[in-house]
Amino acid sequence: MTGSMTRRSGVALFAAAVLAALPVLGTERDAAAVAAATPVAGAAGAQSGGHGSGGYRDHSSGQRWRGGWATSVQAPNALNPNWSTQGFTDQTVRQVVRVSTGGTQARIELSNRYGRTPLTITGATIARTGKGAAVQDGTVRQLLFGRQQSVTVPAGGEVRSDGLPMKVKALESLTVTLYLAGPTGPATYHQSALATTYRAAGDHRADTGGAAFTEQSQSWYYLSGVEVTGGKDDARRGAVVTFGDSITDGFGATVDANRRYPDVLAERFAAIGHPRSVLNQGISGNRVTADSTWAGEKGVARFRHDVLGEPNVGTVIVLEGINDIGASAWPDWPGGPAPDVSLAQLIEGHRSLIRQAHAAGVKVIGATVTPFKGAAYYSERGEAKRDGLNEWIRTSGEYDEVVDLDRALADPADQDRLAPAYDVGDHLHPSDAGYRAMAEAVDLDEL
Repeated sequence: MTGSMTRRSGVALFAAAVLAALPVLGTERDAAAVAAATPVAGAAGAQSGGHGSGGYRDHSSGQRWRGGWATSVQAPNALNPNWSTQGFTDQTVRQVVRVSTGGTQARIELSNRYGRTPLTITGATIARTGKGAAVQDGTVRQLLFGRQQSVTVPAGGEVRSDGLPMKVKALESLTVTLYLAGPTGPATYHQSALATTYRAAGDHRADTGGAAFTEQSQSWYYLSGVEVTGGKDDARRGAVVTFGDSITDGFGATVDANRRYPDVLAERFAAIGHPRSVLNQGISGNRVTADSTWAGEKGVARFRHDVLGEPNVGTVIVLEGINDIGASAWPDWPGGPAPDVSLAQLIEGHRSLIRQAHAAGVKVIGATVTPFKGAAYYSERGEAKRDGLNEWIRTSGEYDEVVDLDRALADPADQDRLAPAYDVGDHLHPSDAGYRAMAEAVDLDEL
């Protein structure tokens, strides 16, 4: 059923955001100019705070900001190779993201949510993506924070940069480069970026070439959002947030190819001429009911920040629960055996997500949990829980709408398994074709 939903409104995260038109930095020779640029005297410092204002209007300028790209941040950990535990000292980090919707101005969000000490960003730039670590000539633009080149983010805090005049197209890739004089200490990050991040020694924030960026990672560091405003893209319709675990995060999809299911969903909106904010708030390994040192806060706890804190959210698609099911009493779960979560507990977790969304006036769509027979943590007992959860999602009427991803991906010969064409090989995560099938199962008219 579709309830009569009231779209939530809100206020901007910052009381005052200053728009700064900056010179284009065309070549590596301009790096020194970036370092020597003089801040505007008397400008207010950048303000910090969480997503949680839930707003999208900048009251100082009357502008409506919308999410172009976003990710859920995690505490630093060393479960898989990454740079989060060591942090950064006199290094430049270059990160590539693709925005789902365009505009005439852009700004970034940086997070120190899991930092133990204040984080100083010495400088930051944004540019149009080139090949690898390179960016397109003549497109490097310096980002400011309260008209200052550098910003200090309090431990546990987040900041947004000033808005920057920059025409951005839907589905365009942008490169955000941070110079961190450091030492930063352990870094707030997102583990499974499915995109290459580049690192260089020293200050290379204005480089157009990629030669200095000799190290690579497949995680994002500090960068948690890119927002846009202005332009012809439809800002009246609220953002679509996809919320879940590794299957939303896109684990197993081709790296640097934007083939996660939210990516394909954004492409579908663009293909019909109505680009829309589609924001991916999946965390690999995440669970609805239990926190994890390596896979983020439990879904019921992080939902308010990661979903309802995004600007102008209209709809959320919830796909989560397979890790609660599979990890229950499984001895090989990373970090040790997990609690045995009952079906009743899992349903109550989903009800909590529904209540939170409805309290904020956000439409919430339940996605059935996809097949996992043959996966490392599969069991018949777990399958019974999955069947029970999916039956509740389909028939209870508690979600505003249902998208049946279980049936979209199931093998016709054994509906407890992923169809071979949709299985990346571990019998749990979809292939690129599987992620496309997920996105195509979503009715755009219901979002």
